[in-house]
Amino acid sequence: MADRWDPAVFKNRVDEVLRRFVAEEADQFAAVDPLLGPVAEQLEAAVADGKRLRAAFCYWGWRAVGQPDSDALVRAAASMELVHAAAVVHDDLIDDSPLRHGRPTAHIALRTAVRARASADDTARALAMLVGDLLMSLAGQLFAACGLPAAYLARARPLWSVLARELIAGECLEILRTGAGPDTTASLKVIRYKTAKYTVEQPLLIGGALAGAGDRLREGYSAYGLPLGEAFQLRDDLLGLFGAPEHTGKANADDVRGHRPTALLAETWRLAREDDRERLGALLGSRDLDADGLDAVREVMCRLGAPDRIEAMIGARVATALDALHELDVPPPAAGALTALAHSATVRRS
Repeated sequence: MADRWDPAVFKNRVDEVLRRFVAEEADQFAAVDPLLGPVAEQLEAAVADGKRLRAAFCYWGWRAVGQPDSDALVRAAASMELVHAAAVVHDDLIDDSPLRHGRPTAHIALRTAVRARASADDTARALAMLVGDLLMSLAGQLFAACGLPAAYLARARPLWSVLARELIAGECLEILRTGAGPDTTASLKVIRYKTAKYTVEQPLLIGGALAGAGDRLREGYSAYGLPLGEAFQLRDDLLGLFGAPEHTGKANADDVRGHRPTALLAETWRLAREDDRERLGALLGSRDLDADGLDAVREVMCRLGAPDRIEAMIGARVATALDALHELDVPPPAAGALTALAHSATVRRS
């Protein structure tokens, strides 16, 4: 890849790595027994789409140290997308989300394969859980077999346990906070551990560790990556309720119906008066929430200025991330690419 950052070219490289690797693994999985065919299909479906931001941050964590472009590094970076695919399958299952990228989520799609069973829903959910587990295992396999020297991989391997621990801690925190009293500070902690760290900070640190980054650069990666990762998820919060489903590929009602601990809902509650809280209380967590109910939640949010508050939080975090980036002594192509990635991660419609 030339020093000029071309996100489309990079995405194509990662897509090709994932397509070949997961297709081969899915074929071997399905070869065990014909019954496994629908499960194997979900392995491939899980990696069919994506912005490949996590792979990009890993790649530029490597390049910012001064290392050259490398196909082996691209394979290592692609493993970050398998971590994401595993997290998405599990997250959709936990939240009972019906759509992802405009298609049925794994546990919904697998119902078709087991619809003749009396407990089809439970069976499909169990199968989806195992799809997510296998994807996480495949992430480690792709990383270990990427082709980089063993000494490079050894530098980065300890970060994988940190990544997994923090990601699962964040998911657990979200489960434990779901339905609880809205609290912006608690919501931001969920965001940090569930999304920010494994989306930006850890891929950067893993790429940097592979390349032999020093302490100062690693500290700079965290100073850039954490606020940017939070801004990424805050944008997701807004898109979850106000984005167009044809762009987001997800259902607008998920966060409200699930009474999830998003910063957007927490800020709305903080700003609300007693009458608005009564109105919201009747809608948050309602499994029967319809379009009118969702519009009512949006109306309260907009009237109180909660979306503007989230926009301000996004802007402040992006500014903090870019300030940290500008303090780092990295090659101009890396600085340019990381600046562009900050924009694409937070100014988007999906």
